[in-house]
Amino acid sequence: MLLKLLALGGLGYAGYRYYEKTRSQPAFAGNQGKATVRDAGPESMRDNSGRAWTPADEASDQSFPASDPPSTY
Repeated sequence: MLLKLLALGGLGYAGYRYYEKTRSQPAFAGNQGKATVRDAGPESMRDNSGRAWTPADEASDQSFPASDPPSTY
């Protein structure tokens, strides 16, 4: 019984590691390559919101994940 649980746990862990390795970054556009941080701007986003970006949207995206807000607010 214990060996079955260990085998099942090992299979689950191996499946999770495979899933994590093969999933793509959700916010990255196709032009980002192997980057770990997305470039700022709507052209670097995978999903288009369908609306034009305001200067505040652009400043907020450029400053993320900084703790201080951009000076344009």
